[in-house]
Amino acid sequence: MRIVIAEDDALLREGLALLLRAEGLDVVATAGDPAELLAAVAEHVPDIAIVDVRMPPTHTNEGIVAAVEARRLQPGLAVLVLSAYVEEAFATELLANGSAGLGYLLKERVGRVEEFLDALHRVASGGTAIDPEVVAQLFARTRSDGRLDRLSPREREVLAAMAEGLGNSAIAARLFVTEGAVHKHIRSIFAKLDLAPTDMADRRVTAVLHYLEDARLRA
Repeated sequence: MRIVIAEDDALLREGLALLLRAEGLDVVATAGDPAELLAAVAEHVPDIAIVDVRMPPTHTNEGIVAAVEARRLQPGLAVLVLSAYVEEAFATELLANGSAGLGYLLKERVGRVEEFLDALHRVASGGTAIDPEVVAQLFARTRSDGRLDRLSPREREVLAAMAEGLGNSAIAARLFVTEGAVHKHIRSIFAKLDLAPTDMADRRVTAVLHYLEDARLRA
C-alpha cells in the first residue's frame, strides 16, 4: 500500500508516517499544504491519501477541496480524511458523489492503532470508514424525522454500524448476533426508510448517508 500524508502539523505528520512505516506500510511522501499534496499524488500515484481537513492558507476546508481534486486527477484514489472535530458538512460534502474508497475519522482515532489501521485498510480496499462520533451526531440531528422513529433500537445500532462502513460479518461480531439476523435487520431498515435494499456495502452506506444528510437539511 502506497500512502501520501497531507497534514500541516509537522509533529503529527511525521508521527503518523513513523507509525505507518513501523507497520510495514509504504509512506511515499508527506505534504504540509494542498499544493504539496496534489504534487505528491501526481508524482507518486499512491493507493491512498491521508488528508487533514483544515490546511493552509485559511485552515477551513482546504483539505476537503484538495481531496476532491486529487480524486479527480487520479480516479480511484482512496482518501482518508482526518479532522480534530466533527464537521458534518465536510463529511457529507466529501461523500456526496459516493462513498467507495473514502473515510472520515477524528484524529483521536489515530491513537487507537488497531482501529485506525483497520479503517485505513478498509478504505484502501475500496470500502468506507466513517467515525462513529460523526454518525452519532448525524443521528442526533435527525431525531425529528418520522422515518427514523420507525426503527427499533437494534435496527438503529445496525444502521449506525452500516454508516461507519462495517460489513455484515463485522456488524454481527460487534452486536453478538448472527449474520442472518443482521441481514434481516438490514432488509427491515431499508424498508422502513423507503430505500431499496442491496447487498453491496458501498452502495448501502451511500444510501444511508444520503438519507441522513437529506434529513439533516430538512431538520
